[in-house]
Amino acid sequence: MDIKEIQNLIKFVAKSGASEVKLEMDDVKITIRTGAREGGQETTYVQQIPVAAAPVAATPPAADTSATPAEAAPSKAAEDDSKFITIKSPIIGTFYRKPSPDKPAFVEVGDNINKGDVLCVIEAMKLFNDIESEVSGKIVKILVDDSSPVEFDQPLFLVDPS
Repeated sequence: MDIKEIQNLIKFVAKSGASEVKLEMDDVKITIRTGAREGGQETTYVQQIPVAAAPVAATPPAADTSATPAEAAPSKAAEDDSKFITIKSPIIGTFYRKPSPDKPAFVEVGDNINKGDVLCVIEAMKLFNDIESEVSGKIVKILVDDSSPVEFDQPLFLVDPS
């Protein structure tokens, strides 16, 4: 299904008066909600189902198995990140940290956030979708650059819930 077909489907659903339509095909799930709800905004979510990649063959270990300090550092960083909650992208689109170019960013590293706070917007097919936090905590790391494309389920923020 290409963009033109999706846009035509959105127009058709909007004209039909239906408040919500879900469509699932082999590799795409689409949910279209129209202005019949309270708030009057049209929201469209397009989710591509990931296709499993072929397994990568493991390489045999090297003869020298002693750990060097350079190898120990990444494992320690991974352990530190495990206590954080990862906020992921619910849709495919373009990630923006600001509501508009002349406004400040929604959140910065070190900011305390509450459940329901807007963290960023993701533009998908000319629609700007507010991405709200599902947890309360402190922003530890922003994992995506402003104005860059994001995939479905791509990590966006690390949050310390404590």
